Amino acid sequence: MSINGSSKAVSAEETGLISSAPVVTKKNVASWVHLLAGASGGLATAIVTSPLDVLRTRLQSDFYRTPSKGPDALQSTRPSQLAQSGHASNHKTMRIVSSIYRAEGWRAFFRGLGPSMAGVVPAAAIKFYVYGNCKNIAANIMGHAEDSPLVHAQAAICAGLASSTATNPIWLVKTRLQLDKASTAGDPSTRRYRNSIDCVRQVLRTEGVAGFYRGMSASYLGSIETALHLVLYERLKVGLRRWLEPTEGKGTPLWDEFSHWVSTSGAASSAKLAAGLTTYPHEVARTRLRQAPLEHGKPKYTGLVQCFRTIAKEEGMAGLYGGLAPHMLRSLPSAVITLGVYEFVLRFANT
Repeated sequence: MSINGSSKAVSAEETGLISSAPVVTKKNVASWVHLLAGASGGLATAIVTSPLDVLRTRLQSDFYRTPSKGPDALQSTRPSQLAQSGHASNHKTMRIVSSIYRAEGWRAFFRGLGPSMAGVVPAAAIKFYVYGNCKNIAANIMGHAEDSPLVHAQAAICAGLASSTATNPIWLVKTRLQLDKASTAGDPSTRRYRNSIDCVRQVLRTEGVAGFYRGMSASYLGSIETALHLVLYERLKVGLRRWLEPTEGKGTPLWDEFSHWVSTSGAASSAKLAAGLTTYPHEVARTRLRQAPLEHGKPKYTGLVQCFRTIAKEEGMAGLYGGLAPHMLRSLPSAVITLGVYEFVLRFANT
C-alpha cells in the first residue's frame, strides 16, 4: 500500500524491484481517512517522544552552549580531539538532562507539548492532502506512474512547503517554550514565558506577525529531508514486503501481519536514518532562527546563510550537528510510530 492509498494497480515492473508479479488492486481510501491516520500517528509520536524533543531542541540551541577555550578548538579535526569532543557532548547531554530535572522538574520534559499536539492535526491535514493530490496531478502531467520516485519526490516537496508555511507559527511557539528555563532553581516565575498564550502575545508585541515565521527558510530547506524520507520509505517498504513473501503457497495471517509490521517499521526507520543524517544541519539552523531575541531585542541569527556562517565561525562544523544523538533517538521511533499508526488506520479503514 502506498502512502496515498491510491486505487491504481501497482506492478513489479513499475517498482523496478522484480521482473514480473501479479497485479494487486487497492481499495480507494477517502481523503478524510488520510487526515485521521496522519493525525493519529502524529499525536502518538508527540506524546511518546516529547522528552527527547525537548532535549534535542536545547542541544541545538546556543543558549546552553559552553564557550570553548579558544578558536583553535572549534576547528580541530584530529581523531583524538574528535573523540574528546564526543565525550564532552555526552557529558553536556547528561548535564542538561540532570539540570532540567533538578531545576524545573519532570514536567519540563513535556514543555511545548501543547503546541506540538496543536500543530499535528493541521500539519497532517495539509501534508497528506497536498501529497496525495500532487501525486495524482504529477502522474497525469508527466505521464509517470504514481509510484514513481520522481512523483513521490515532487509531491513530498510540495507537501513540505505547504505544511511548513501554514504551521511555522505553532512550531516557533513550541521551540520558544522548550528553550525557556527558570533562571532560579525551583522558581518558575523567572521564566520568560508563562504559557503558550503568553508566548504568542510577547512575540506579537515585540516582533510583530513576521516573528512567527522565523526559521521558515530552514523549514523550506527541510523539505528535501521530507522528500528523501518518503521516497526511500516507499521503495524500501515495497522491497521488504517482496522479500518477506512466502516462497510457496499463501502465508498465514500471523505471518502476513508480521511481514507488514517489519516492512513498515524497517522501511520507516531506515529511510529516516538516511534522510536525517544527510540533511541534519537545517534542523540546527531552524532552531537557532526561532530562538527568542537577545536582551537588547535584536535576534542573533537574521537569515539562513548568516546563521550557517555564524555557527561555523563560532563553533566549527561540529556546531551544525549539535543535538544529533537525541534527534536520531527521537526521529527513528517517531518515524516508526507515525507511519506505523498511519498504515494501521488505513488498513483498518479498508476492512
